[in-house]
Amino acid sequence: MKILKLLNKNYLSIFIIQFILLNSFVAAQEEAVDIWKLEKKLEENKSETILQDNDISTNSIIQIQTKQNNEFEIIKGSKLDSNNIILAGLYDPAENGLKIDMWFNSDGNEIASIFNRINKIKLSNDAKEILDIALLTNSYFPRKNIIEEEFLNYKTNYLIQYGNLELIKLYLLKNQNNLNNSKLMRYYIDEHLSNSDLKNACSIFNEINLLNDDYLTKFNIYCLINENRTEEAQLQFDLMKELDFKDEFFETKFNFIMGYTADDEKQISEKNILDFHLSHRTNSQFQYKPNKNTEKIIWRYLSSSNLLENIDEIDLEDVDKLSLIEQATHEGNYSEQELLNLYKRFQFSIDQLLNVKDSYKLLPTIQGRALLYQRLILTKDPVQILDLSSKLKNLFASENIENAFKKELSKMLSKISIEDVPSNYSTFYTKNLINQNPKKTSIKINNKIIHQSKLLNYFKESYNIKQVEKDTNDLIKKIKKNKDYFVSRKDLMLLESLQSDGVEISKKYQNLFQFNQSDIPTDIQLLINNNEIGLVLLRFVEIIGEDELINLGSDILYFMVNVLNQLNIDPLRNNILLKVLPLKV
Repeated sequence: MKILKLLNKNYLSIFIIQFILLNSFVAAQEEAVDIWKLEKKLEENKSETILQDNDISTNSIIQIQTKQNNEFEIIKGSKLDSNNIILAGLYDPAENGLKIDMWFNSDGNEIASIFNRINKIKLSNDAKEILDIALLTNSYFPRKNIIEEEFLNYKTNYLIQYGNLELIKLYLLKNQNNLNNSKLMRYYIDEHLSNSDLKNACSIFNEINLLNDDYLTKFNIYCLINENRTEEAQLQFDLMKELDFKDEFFETKFNFIMGYTADDEKQISEKNILDFHLSHRTNSQFQYKPNKNTEKIIWRYLSSSNLLENIDEIDLEDVDKLSLIEQATHEGNYSEQELLNLYKRFQFSIDQLLNVKDSYKLLPTIQGRALLYQRLILTKDPVQILDLSSKLKNLFASENIENAFKKELSKMLSKISIEDVPSNYSTFYTKNLINQNPKKTSIKINNKIIHQSKLLNYFKESYNIKQVEKDTNDLIKKIKKNKDYFVSRKDLMLLESLQSDGVEISKKYQNLFQFNQSDIPTDIQLLINNNEIGLVLLRFVEIIGEDELINLGSDILYFMVNVLNQLNIDPLRNNILLKVLPLKV
């Protein structure tokens, strides 16, 4: 009788699940449904059913899992997933003075057009900072000529392009309901594995349950084995097999690592970084020689795992191998010092070293670089160092491998004082000198110039608006006495921003300033009028491009600040003002 009641409860639970799914599916025809809540209900009911009968076998569990996965796929394929994600991002809009509807009115075709142009630019840090805010602020999705998945892909591609793994992890943790996170998750774990950091690659599976992808499931199974959670690994593997999973290579490696087969596996797969890692782990005699077609991620794995060929054993007559080493150094797989040590192995005559400026041109390019480097390390004269290093850098740049001589070049240049640099080498010197420990600058206040005055402090922290108003008018009063004072664009940027925040400038001083809003490009003004804040920020990114803000002309900065004042985006505006207005020491 007790068993009969238990069975009745099970049947009742199954009936309730089916009833909920049926009604939810019908309701989807009229309004969007949160698919993740449905999935959660399925998981809760699955757990409840399993707990009610301790005699359910592993096969029964697999059948339940399979059935529910099939039901979930039916739901996922319907219109239920079309509008289920409301927000996606990292930052609260209020943090940067933005709005949750910043993309709502934007046209997907315009977004795509601007991104196509931006993707062709090597963005400066300031441009990337604004792009980061534009894409990673929580917001509603645009509605016209774009679907949610496309818009999410812009965020995903941005995160992957700039490769900040901590930022990616934070995004994944805060946006676990996004259906297309598998691409970002895969990038995250692959990058860690390529750097021989299996611990961090695996740890994310303990925080995020995103196994809607065969590759991620395989990776998770391997992580479970690596953490000695073999029973869980076996169960996951069995579930995949029940779902008609087929991957002969992975299955072979799985059986070996689990101890079901005894012999080392010799097969090497480059299909993905997980397969390559498993090839390495399961072969005690593993050897692999990369070539020009080897994927960059495989190169990184070889480098981080100390599997690359010893630089001292490379044949100097093998031009293809030498070229491959240079390319690998450019991509960071060999260190610059290793490549330069390789250059030291070449033999040159005294005459070639003494007449290096002509001699290197007569040699094959690799030997020419080696000759220039050997002569470079023999000289102490600053002008000769600048001349030889610039020639060597140009040779690298001509073959698009300039990063192979970047850090070491900077070290050489850092030993030269700026006073010893001739004017014809000043650009080369400043461009290639990497400041490893940049000094923190402080703002120097100069109350004789409006945009360098103490009024700047208002943009750093909150002040009583009436006090700022008094300080502003008092300063203008003093400035007015200097009849030679010229009111610059930067002065106007500061004063207009104060006015935008509610500071009233006395009418008797109005004739000193010519406030002008006509410099805003027409297309941007239209975006402002339509409340398309996201697209405005994208246009800013495009305009800044490769430049840092401090290097932009006053006219461009003026209209940008003008735009931000119109949109009341004060935090971003303040950040820009504090970068471009003060004299820093």
